[in-house]
Amino acid sequence: FQAEDGIRDEASCLVGSEMCIRDSISGGVLLLVALVAILAPFASPNDYINTDFAEILTEPTLRDAHFFGTDVLGRDLFVRTMMGIRVTLLVAVVASLVSLVIGVAYGAVAGFVGGKVDAVMMRFVDTLYALPFIFFVILLMVAFERNFLLIFVAIGAVNWLDMARIVRGQTLILREREFVEAARLTGVSTPRIIFRHIAPNLFGIVIVYVTLTIPQAILVESFLSFLGLGVQEPQTSLGALVNAGVNQMEAAPWTLLIPAVLLALILMSFNFLGDGLRDLFDARRPS
Repeated sequence: FQAEDGIRDEASCLVGSEMCIRDSISGGVLLLVALVAILAPFASPNDYINTDFAEILTEPTLRDAHFFGTDVLGRDLFVRTMMGIRVTLLVAVVASLVSLVIGVAYGAVAGFVGGKVDAVMMRFVDTLYALPFIFFVILLMVAFERNFLLIFVAIGAVNWLDMARIVRGQTLILREREFVEAARLTGVSTPRIIFRHIAPNLFGIVIVYVTLTIPQAILVESFLSFLGLGVQEPQTSLGALVNAGVNQMEAAPWTLLIPAVLLALILMSFNFLGDGLRDLFDARRPS
């Protein structure tokens, strides 16, 4: 039996090492992509807006620093791709933060207060779940004329439902803990208990879920841009670049492959990183 336990422990260590390596690689890839996207446009001699009709759909080359070639208007695809990564990551992070603020506040209040208040609040969430998610995003984008800043709010404002449910479930457990009971007995107000005692103890699960929410926000933004409802010219995003590349797929396949591969790489890295953080913060994980 001791030998079997030793084999299981060794296998667990190997799996843990593999997961640690995978998470480190994912974090390194995201950091590298973000740094290149931020710094590369400043070092490039080309601009993401300026057109050059003598350089339409040129293949990727080191000449004139057109590392990713040019698009149908002769604009440098390397700089435009870096700017697209900036916008995609910015939209995803800000939208996730919006959903974080709304979801944590809503779920913590519902779980801590409980009773009829909790029932009414969660029935409202269930009602929103029954409605098509993407329909509300498209409706907001159309109603407010596809404002760039509204993309952040639109995606985050309808992406908080899962966060609210998760936070509510954790709050139901935390409100029975001794430190919460002690705060109640000393006369601490309900808002102060929620935001000073409950919310900090939700840090682990919230961070994990935010990491897993970012890929969802990226997909939504890419889908909206693919439909032409997201980022508008001359701004761009990875979704908008994929949309433009589809139209030139046969004549210039690199205009589709490069942003599509980068989008897939970013999504996979965030998913792997989120899985790793989930295992790290999971209290039930065997030691």
